[in-house]
Amino acid sequence: MKNLVVLTGAGISAESGIATFRDANGLWEGHDVMEVATPEGWRKNQALVLDFYNQRRKQAQEVLPNEGHKVLVNLEKHFHVTIITQNVDGLHEKAGSSQVIHLHGELSKSRSTANPELVYDVPGWEIKVGDKCELGSQLRPHIVWFGEAVPMIEKAARIVSKADILIIVGTSMVVYPAAGLIDYASKATPIYVVDPHLPEVAPRENLHFIEEKATVGLPKLYKKLVNSI
Repeated sequence: MKNLVVLTGAGISAESGIATFRDANGLWEGHDVMEVATPEGWRKNQALVLDFYNQRRKQAQEVLPNEGHKVLVNLEKHFHVTIITQNVDGLHEKAGSSQVIHLHGELSKSRSTANPELVYDVPGWEIKVGDKCELGSQLRPHIVWFGEAVPMIEKAARIVSKADILIIVGTSMVVYPAAGLIDYASKATPIYVVDPHLPEVAPRENLHFIEEKATVGLPKLYKKLVNSI
């Protein structure tokens, strides 16, 4: 089967009811992203940051995958599908996708502030001040904050470089290094961009735009790809 790689962003989760901060003048659920999504914000107010992600985690546990997520699962019947997601909500796994790479971390996990290799599942939906890892350091959300390195980006780039088909859905293509992944695709690789607000993408051969939200555009693309097999 052909390798189909999908890069997903906040737009696909928005249809399940998860807010995106880019749609709210830089605010994320009423908070300045610099307060809740940076190492500086963490050092300034750990309780605020933990509470913010506790609420995001609780919300993510309550929402359901939408038709866009489900189409990506169904594509596994016809292609070897790898999803590279900027989302942290776990909706791809909840829908049933089997190969998911998380560029920006996972809400459902915590990690040690002393050793980032120590990652744990969060029981329930809360991480509290005083919750510590086995080394005795405070646990933090397993999230890649602005200004931090993206550990999975090199693996993601290798996967994109081997893609026979690349789908980009629900991402503004302005957050780097994720936005740069498109440059690793072969010139011969067809690229499909699905978004109701099409991002700016440098012109290239085999570039196709579907100006629809994920729940509408992905079913259309599914038919096109399956019929072409």
